Amino acid sequence: MNDINKAIELLLSKLEGWGEHLILMLPNIVVAVILLIITFIVARFIRNGLDKVIGRISHSAALNNLISTILYLALLAVGFFFVLSVLQLDRVVISLLAGVGIIGLALGFAFQDIAANFISGIIIAVQKPFGVGDMIETNDYFGVIERVSLRTLDIRKPSGELVKLPNKMVFENPVTNYSSSGIRRLDLDVGVSYGEDLEKVQQIVIEALQDVKNRVKTRDVEVMFDAFNDSSIDFKARFWISYSRQIDFVSAKSDAIIKIKKAFDANDIMIPFPIRTLDFGIKGGEKLNEHLEDLQAQMKNGRKMSDN
Repeated sequence: MNDINKAIELLLSKLEGWGEHLILMLPNIVVAVILLIITFIVARFIRNGLDKVIGRISHSAALNNLISTILYLALLAVGFFFVLSVLQLDRVVISLLAGVGIIGLALGFAFQDIAANFISGIIIAVQKPFGVGDMIETNDYFGVIERVSLRTLDIRKPSGELVKLPNKMVFENPVTNYSSSGIRRLDLDVGVSYGEDLEKVQQIVIEALQDVKNRVKTRDVEVMFDAFNDSSIDFKARFWISYSRQIDFVSAKSDAIIKIKKAFDANDIMIPFPIRTLDFGIKGGEKLNEHLEDLQAQMKNGRKMSDN
């Protein structure tokens, strides 16, 4: 019974001490609550103002949101530490700071790839080497950019698949932006027979490609012969087109092939089929007709001997 009474007395004395301390701390608690409310109001006001200012400088929504969020959280953290100081919890502040440092170091090692993608995303957002809607090729992927976030780059391939590339891969590897200039050169490989007049062929192709779809009229059509092939003399027909989507390139190439074929047909210009020479001799040099004549003669001799 005495032990129970002592325990109750000890509990009451503790509660009385806490109550007295709470009464003494009431002004500090009131100040801390007011300071916390002011911190939230000021942080929100500064964040809204910063969103308007950054929006005029940077057009990257992801980067703007990142900067304003970091500043907002930093202001809340400062206000929170002041509140703890008012409540005379300085040791808690020191412990929290030490804990944050240790946790940050551990997370840095654990999520270094995520951090690398995040930092790469920030650099890409600042430099802006490409934007949504651009046609690019990187890391063996070709397509239209649908979304640029701080972690991944979303590319829609011409065949419809969506590829999410980590920003680190995009940042560390070459990127070809086909949409940056708004124009693109199309090189078309063609071959004609050895018996054709090459200067005539050149002039016919240049005239045929004048009205190709999406062709840039300020750039001349170029026809350059570049190789003696097995059965043809090859040339490249080069011209520039307006380019914003891959369909512009594909349709222009198709139209150019149709126009060249029609022009060749109208002028009796032949695009030769591949020619192959069959060699039936062990040492080479025997012609097919001679070989067939020998076989025919052998067959006739065989029939005569069988008749006899």
